[in-house]
Amino acid sequence: MGWIRRRRSVSRASDGPDMAIDLKAVKAHFGEFAGSRRGVEAYIEPATRYTATTVVLIAHDGEWTRRAVGTPAEGYRLAEALRIPAYDVQRTGYPQAMRDWTSRMRGVTHDDDGGV
Repeated sequence: MGWIRRRRSVSRASDGPDMAIDLKAVKAHFGEFAGSRRGVEAYIEPATRYTATTVVLIAHDGEWTRRAVGTPAEGYRLAEALRIPAYDVQRTGYPQAMRDWTSRMRGVTHDDDGGV
């Protein structure tokens, strides 16, 4: 009996670098996050083979949230609209507060992005 290989079809519309992005929902989520926390900064993450460009918002205490935005330019526009500083994570890295917060939250249930 031979092995049958099955290929799963990958929908580019829901995941990956060509994924459909609901910027209205991203803006609403980021607006709520930035408006309800102190010292929020944006960190622009580059696209990869598997993900679109993403933005991580990080509050003063390290609490964070991540959403896909499509392009770095869109990430910087979102940060400007929120009136928060934005950084290229490849140049700055992530703040220690984010790593500390993530370590403290291990084992606590979060939504699908690992943050809030």
